[in-house]
Amino acid sequence: MPADLTDLSAFVAVVRAGGFRDAARTSGVSASGLSEAVRRLETRLGLRLLHRTTRSIAPTEAGARLFERLAPALSEVEAAVGVVNAFRGRPAGTLKLNVPASVSRLVLPAIVTPFLKAYPDIRLEVVVEDGFVDVLAAGCDAGIRYDEKLEQDMIAVPIGPRIQCFATAASPAYLDAHGRPEHPRDLLAHACLRGQFASGATPTWEFERAGEIVRVDPTGPLLVRLGAAVDLAVSAAIDGLGIIHLFEGWLRPALDSGALEPVLEPWWQPFSGPFLYYPGRRHLPAPLRAFVDFIKMQ
Repeated sequence: MPADLTDLSAFVAVVRAGGFRDAARTSGVSASGLSEAVRRLETRLGLRLLHRTTRSIAPTEAGARLFERLAPALSEVEAAVGVVNAFRGRPAGTLKLNVPASVSRLVLPAIVTPFLKAYPDIRLEVVVEDGFVDVLAAGCDAGIRYDEKLEQDMIAVPIGPRIQCFATAASPAYLDAHGRPEHPRDLLAHACLRGQFASGATPTWEFERAGEIVRVDPTGPLLVRLGAAVDLAVSAAIDGLGIIHLFEGWLRPALDSGALEPVLEPWWQPFSGPFLYYPGRRHLPAPLRAFVDFIKMQ
């Protein structure tokens, strides 16, 4: 007997969320309802799909194989249903974006409100992740990343400012006490507030002036996870703990107020802005099509 699409969707939701309770929060179906749906699916297939413990669930080998094939297929089903929205007076449905923290902080605020006011029947979900993500397997319609992190075989559309840069700054009190760096290598003698990717990698600080590129790997008293804890590092810099190197837009309020003072400004390195990327489907879901058209007009 063919498996019910509702049961298949429940299984994907549970594996993606890593548990019945978390899946219930995102799917709108009760945890008990999801559990029953997975049991029905296992009965129909004659296979155990999930290892269940009191604390967690994990897919069996069969379950993992099914999820790998099923998640993209269900995304295509959702896209096909979304095409029907083209026949409505206004696009409607859910648009789910996967974005890094810098984009949620510096790019989306100027876009989200006018977009949702223009399309009141669309519901926007934003998932913030800084690592590499397969947007379809993650259950998202599209992602936003910088060009060096774009997935292959995707359509990419510019979104937000086309030129950004990293800025280096410290509090005036820190600089008065420890001196003002005149060259990026001078940072090696300073307390620097660093960021770390989820992978554990700590990116070097890169500077450029008149064609000269300098990369430094300074040390300091504070290391934060890039994204979620960046505001902690900014606060520490304002409090005089050390020198910070971050998106200029993130530091701009503190720079404008004088809480932070620019450091090595002639060396600040510009780079291209982010891109919205999505699979090259023939028929995009109506909410995604509306969003693509909206940002193209900005």
